[in-house]
Amino acid sequence: MDPQLLRSTFAVVERRAEQAVTFFYSHLFWHNPGVRDLFPEDLRPQRDRLFAALTHVVTRLDDPGLADYLGRLGRDHRKFLAAPALYPAVGASLLTAFARTAGTAWTPAAEKAWTEAYTLVADLMMRGAQEAEQAGEPAWWDADVVRHLRYGDDLAVLTLRPRQPYMYSAGQYASVSSLRVPRIWRTYSLANAPRPDGTVDLHVSRIRGGRMSTALVDEVRPGETLRLSAAGGATVHRTPAGAPRTYIAAGTGWAPVRALLEELAVDPGETEARLFLVARAREYLYGQAELDAFAQRIPGLGVTCIASAPRHPRDQATERLLQALPASLHWADHDVYLAGPPGFLTETVPVLEALGTAPARIFHDRLPAIGRSHTRPQGAAEWLLSPPELQWHDPEARAPGEP
Repeated sequence: MDPQLLRSTFAVVERRAEQAVTFFYSHLFWHNPGVRDLFPEDLRPQRDRLFAALTHVVTRLDDPGLADYLGRLGRDHRKFLAAPALYPAVGASLLTAFARTAGTAWTPAAEKAWTEAYTLVADLMMRGAQEAEQAGEPAWWDADVVRHLRYGDDLAVLTLRPRQPYMYSAGQYASVSSLRVPRIWRTYSLANAPRPDGTVDLHVSRIRGGRMSTALVDEVRPGETLRLSAAGGATVHRTPAGAPRTYIAAGTGWAPVRALLEELAVDPGETEARLFLVARAREYLYGQAELDAFAQRIPGLGVTCIASAPRHPRDQATERLLQALPASLHWADHDVYLAGPPGFLTETVPVLEALGTAPARIFHDRLPAIGRSHTRPQGAAEWLLSPPELQWHDPEARAPGEP
């Protein structure tokens, strides 16, 4: 397998991304009619995600962690009912699509390199899926809705009780599926540390035009059953006991931060901790009673709530946060746990680094942008700096809503 040849061929195909992905799906469904039922009706979001997944692999061919990534991918992909027989079908359609769009760059050497690369990817994904099955891990967990609370028009907190033991850590997330929106999975944060009764809370903010978020906020009721994928995510506690830490949450980014605070509150000691909670308006600063409870249970916790000025024509919340952060000291001594929308992270991380926080001590999940529509194929730099959401779901990456 020649990584440089793979990248150069992919660069040519990338310029015709829309044509390549459209041909791929047409070829796959024409030659494998039964596969169409595994995909949602609207394939438009899938196109960006598939190409983003290919970009992820091609740009990390030399990454020693790629094998583990693909293993987790295969494990998680079982929730899409991706049987082993699907992998050769996908490979055949993918190579055919590349051959059609790569033009003269599709040489015998390029075809050989891509065949070897896809074989390796498929083998690692299937191995990950097989190991999960041998360990007794289900493809998904059925979970009953036991409570549904509304906060205003666009926010809901759902309490779920999985029917089988569900393993997760505070700060992680799960993909969620509902029969109200068939064959669609969307990712939401788990808002509590593991409880003795096994229940978990999801914080769901309605995304404009989002079918899943609308169903979860407006339609789902107690007694219904949802599906949960295996938990994933990087925003889990890594700070040694008693060491200082800062939590920064915007919007429903409060969910994973809430879970981390609940975990810390079990044995806070004299831990120095500070929380910045950001919302676009005061009415979206939900969970005030929980904030008060954490302040009592964690004596070393300082809480700062930030929102836009009342009736201001634009959202000032992030701007106000960035102005407030320098007033706090000793950033170099703190681990920082950050949760919120992609744009919020993009603006906040450089400020934290400028204040002295080492990049390796800023913990957050990689949040791709939501609801973007590409009118042209992106260049390599654009894909790397601003990749769209992945179709081949990465358990270490998440999207907080859906297009």
